[in-house]
Amino acid sequence: METRSLWGTRSGFILAAIGSAVGLGNIWRFPSVAYENGGGAFFIPYLFALLTAGIPLLIMEFTIGHKYRGSAPLSFSRMNKKAEWLGWWGALVAFVISTYYSVIIAWAMSYTIFSFNLNWGSDTEAFLFNDYLNLTVDPGQTGSFVPGVLIPLIIVWVLVLGILFKGVKKGIEIANRIFIPLLIVLFLIIVIRAITLPGAIDGLNAFFQPDFESIMSSDVWVAAYGQIFFSLSIAFAIMIAYSSYLPKKSDITNNAFTVGFGNSSFELLAGIGVFSILGFMAGQAGVAIDELVAGGVGLAFVVFPQIINELPALSGLFGFLFFASLVLAGLSSLISISEAYISAIVDKFKISRAKAVLLGGGLSAVISLLYATQGGLFFLDAVDYFINQFGVAFIGLIEVVMVAWILRKLNVLQEHANEISDIPLGGWWKISLGGITPIVLGYMMFDLFRLNLLKQFPTDTGNYEGYSDTFIAIAGWGVAAAALIIGILLMFTKWKNDVTEDYQKSEEAK
Repeated sequence: METRSLWGTRSGFILAAIGSAVGLGNIWRFPSVAYENGGGAFFIPYLFALLTAGIPLLIMEFTIGHKYRGSAPLSFSRMNKKAEWLGWWGALVAFVISTYYSVIIAWAMSYTIFSFNLNWGSDTEAFLFNDYLNLTVDPGQTGSFVPGVLIPLIIVWVLVLGILFKGVKKGIEIANRIFIPLLIVLFLIIVIRAITLPGAIDGLNAFFQPDFESIMSSDVWVAAYGQIFFSLSIAFAIMIAYSSYLPKKSDITNNAFTVGFGNSSFELLAGIGVFSILGFMAGQAGVAIDELVAGGVGLAFVVFPQIINELPALSGLFGFLFFASLVLAGLSSLISISEAYISAIVDKFKISRAKAVLLGGGLSAVISLLYATQGGLFFLDAVDYFINQFGVAFIGLIEVVMVAWILRKLNVLQEHANEISDIPLGGWWKISLGGITPIVLGYMMFDLFRLNLLKQFPTDTGNYEGYSDTFIAIAGWGVAAAALIIGILLMFTKWKNDVTEDYQKSEEAK
């Protein structure tokens, strides 16, 4: 008997899944990755990666959640009891990400207000690091709380936890029905304004100008797979949890294609907007566009305020729209990230949703206070880099190998998806997951381990030259390893009400 919460409509699920996928990385990561890896030519490996890794993995996770009717730990436990740790690993990585992702949304919330009077002044870099973040301590030190970060951070958590308290249909679905259409409208306004700016065509030429020689490099293909992988919210428990709330009759493959192409469409839109604006800024400053290209914090909170300062009219309104878009994109993603571990707590310990939100979300909110201190950016920088590289990417590799090679569940999942989907899965799907994806992810992980063992830490916000080995060991490697270790330990705690056995009996009864 179905007792699990369900989405009210198919569109509600799709909007929520797109809301999870469309996050801060779409706006500040994709444009710079595309530009640095062949411009217009990058879309060839990008599309190939979408069709051989992104959408196949989405289909796999949608099918796992839908077939096994549970959060990631419960679904993997029902697939095979010895695989439960993998679901907990993903859920705990989501937990860690939620602790600092919330702080970046708080920054965007502050900058939304700053936009009205252009409070950041002419030196936007000094404003961010000195005036706003008050970054006056050494890495590893916390200093005192920064009120300008702490107050919006509390607002972010009140909003997110309030939505999660309401549940799937009345909370998450309604929130995404508001956030995602509003985000699209705001960003369309930004793009339309951006492409009308003087110099915009130069920016678009720089963005789309194809460098076909570059796509002969393996690094460009790895970058394409990396971008697809990190932008689709796959491999850290989110999509499994979301798909577990789908009704029994749901078109799995169609949903995956819709979410995959919806996310990529927004990334393309972001690229057009960002490079139109960079073209304008380059013309105003009399510099080459490549001098302005940046990703991450630098693009959003340093370069964009500089650009907004130079806009000929309604600069405050443009700034408000841009940072409000970041807030909306961030909130929809933070809701899904938090749901990944909240659903796991509900399933494992059979407590009420309200208690799970209070326990899981409340603990994340408390830990996030660390990043609202004077030294918060240093902790955020290290944790973000290591948990993404050695959490999300590594989980993806292990998940594919586990499902395709060790448990050999691709045929079972394919059969389940084909029974309820309009688009049947053929050899393409199994070749992608059994061969292409693990090979590419394996190469990515080998290269990452090699770079990091040599202490080369390329990130969007720093290279760690001033960070001590102790700080990196604790805030970087330590946090990433803790997610795996705690996940394994949780596997040895008993399920309440024997939910795994109950599922097996119901399957046998069929």
